[in-house]
Amino acid sequence: MFGDFLKRLTQPEPDPLADNDARLALTALLVRIARSDNDYAMSERRLIDRIAAERYGLNEADATALRKEAEALEAQAPDTVRFTRAIKDAVPYEHRLEVIEALWQVVLADGSRSDEEDALLRLVSNLLGVTDTDSAMARQRVAKEN
Repeated sequence: MFGDFLKRLTQPEPDPLADNDARLALTALLVRIARSDNDYAMSERRLIDRIAAERYGLNEADATALRKEAEALEAQAPDTVRFTRAIKDAVPYEHRLEVIEALWQVVLADGSRSDEEDALLRLVSNLLGVTDTDSAMARQRVAKEN
């Protein structure tokens, strides 16, 4: 189902993603970070739904459908390095920065940060081309909201 999408995304020079494809790819990153500690809790799924609804102006059913599609994509996506680099090449910086903020929301949602989550978020942030400073500021904004 996602073969063509992943092939387009991982080309040496991918075209910019259409909005729906970018939403899907970026939501798949949220799923990947939530799954990184091997505890993909219902609370994380609900949070991903809420983030998708808020960021993309979706109703609850559409946000859930996007997350489920993103779960399937994440399961088929290549390793995090190739997948994230491909997103970097196809998605504008401001959207990637928004995703870092959303990733921090998922990481901080349960009140604790696992080593796996921290390591993956640092890797993803770097591969998306988001500066350490911007990532730290995103984390601080999220922490203040919680």
